[in-house]
Amino acid sequence: MEKIGLVLEGGGIRGAYTAGAMAWLIDQGVTFNYNAGVSSGAVYMAVYLMKDKEMLHKISCKYACADNVVGIKAFLSEGYYVAYKHLFHDVLIEQEHYSFERLKEEKPDFEIGCYDLELGKTIYFNTEDLDEDMELLRATCSLPVAAPIVDFKGHRLLDGGITKMIPIERAIEQGCTKTLIVTTKPKDYVRGPASGFVKFLMRIIYRDYPSVLKDYKVRHLNYYDQISIVNDLIEKKQAVMIYPSRTIKVNRWKGDPQKCNELYELGYQDMEARKGEIFELLGRTLTNIPIEEKEKVPA
Repeated sequence: MEKIGLVLEGGGIRGAYTAGAMAWLIDQGVTFNYNAGVSSGAVYMAVYLMKDKEMLHKISCKYACADNVVGIKAFLSEGYYVAYKHLFHDVLIEQEHYSFERLKEEKPDFEIGCYDLELGKTIYFNTEDLDEDMELLRATCSLPVAAPIVDFKGHRLLDGGITKMIPIERAIEQGCTKTLIVTTKPKDYVRGPASGFVKFLMRIIYRDYPSVLKDYKVRHLNYYDQISIVNDLIEKKQAVMIYPSRTIKVNRWKGDPQKCNELYELGYQDMEARKGEIFELLGRTLTNIPIEEKEKVPA
């Protein structure tokens, strides 16, 4: 029996691309047997599972690129380069009154990857772990140095992308036979090793957790291992990877609403352009395509 998975990479501001791709899935009525995301990918996956297109656009094209979320204003307010507490608590909870309580009730098979400093590896939480304060989602986004450690249910957590930028291995472990992967990087993306300055800061900040620096040093190698797994699955027709079809230059950290909106629209357009591949991957297991779309699905 097929088990179809959805895997989402992170990417900071570039996650607007993922948000657009998730909006397309909502419009098509597409759901999956299993869902795994890290960093911003986990956030947009949670909103996708809520079937909330409006919030996908708001977070990616308005709130994430606000000038007080990243940079000097963030540092002055929270003491870190990224003001994640402001984004999740002040904006999503206080201003938008947003809640993932319905997800906890519906319990879709959804896992969120976070790096556990004490265990020295990425671990996964599920929908039942989602909390009203959104600390779990803040944890999966908390990049080393740029954001504080998040204490959650006895764990000390940072961004799951430290080791699992594309959590494809987890999808395989969970029994997925086919997978749709959405990445924020172009096909020819080259990931280099961490800078010496970042490693220097990590050595000081996380001196009690040497494993995180060790893992961060080989982060680029882990990324290529994950890409290799994805490419092998694609060759076997067990996966489709969606990636930006053209380059829209944005900083990982800071973006303007216009550029983010372009990324959002590109994510939607790329999914539409490749819907034949997507529907073929999903095949007859896709039972909830709108009637007008079902006739287009390959037999």
